[in-house]
Amino acid sequence: MKKLFSAMLGIATAGVLAACGSGPAPGAAPGGGGEGGQITMGFSQVGAESGWRTANTASIQDAAKAADVDLKFSDANGKQENQISAIRSFIQQRVDVIAFSPVVRTGWDAVLLEAKNAGIPVILTDRAVDTQEKDVYKTFLGADFVREGQWAGDWVVKQYAAAPGPVNIVQLEGTTGSDPALERSSGFAEAISTNPNLTVIASQTGDFTRSGGKQVMEAFLKANPKIDLVFAQNDDMALGAMEAIEAAGLKPGQDIKIVAIDATRDGMQALADGKINFIVECNPLLGPELMDLAKKVVAGDEVPARVVTPDETFDQAQAAAVLPERKY
Repeated sequence: MKKLFSAMLGIATAGVLAACGSGPAPGAAPGGGGEGGQITMGFSQVGAESGWRTANTASIQDAAKAADVDLKFSDANGKQENQISAIRSFIQQRVDVIAFSPVVRTGWDAVLLEAKNAGIPVILTDRAVDTQEKDVYKTFLGADFVREGQWAGDWVVKQYAAAPGPVNIVQLEGTTGSDPALERSSGFAEAISTNPNLTVIASQTGDFTRSGGKQVMEAFLKANPKIDLVFAQNDDMALGAMEAIEAAGLKPGQDIKIVAIDATRDGMQALADGKINFIVECNPLLGPELMDLAKKVVAGDEVPARVVTPDETFDQAQAAAVLPERKY
């Protein structure tokens, strides 16, 4: 009887210890979602480098509340190592789904494989990655950056179709190695290549920030006596370039034309005011569609490998017309 009692006590004690453990057992399935319960999403954001990113973050947080998604949010402050650490933390917490907007395109294979091996689906938002691994993310939700660059370039081509001589263009690039910086550059270059008079005489990263755009534009103005147009790969850098142009005693939108991408409220206001000439939209309000995709992948439903968000373009008159109803 004593031996029997000791054995039963040992089994009961082991059960209590297992129930009070600090983490899931190896191989345990992610918890919470897939069967009608609340799902948990780990989301790693690039940072808060621009007005676009601020609007994107607000959209995701608001949509998570509306969809009853338990959102675990992490801000990478523009550093890839912070995002990798956040994703590994989400894996340890056994979230139901991981979403992130990659700081740069490369260097994700190892952590994506870790998520795959843990059975946690991954969704890319806003930016893509380059990976040789198969099936390490379910879908990519975001804009067509190549097309955005092409639309910006198409406007420049039309604007200077009758130009008698060379047109000097400077380019304010986004974060080095990031998906939008690479693809907007290639799309713009492809579009303007149809007119040999259009030449990018200088191109440098402003890191998608207003201060970066201003600093780089100041250097461009000192090094290049004749600049006809600025192509800024986001509104914040365009706004910084405006400040530098005005400080040099020139008029942005007139002495030096500006083309930008994003269509945030500040950018659209500058467009309506005539200080920017043309803006290609990149819609940051991805939250509702992200939550819809998250619920589908957690439930095991099929989703498209690529979901392209719709965008449009604005000239100065169009910007003035839509500004009163603008949501970001």
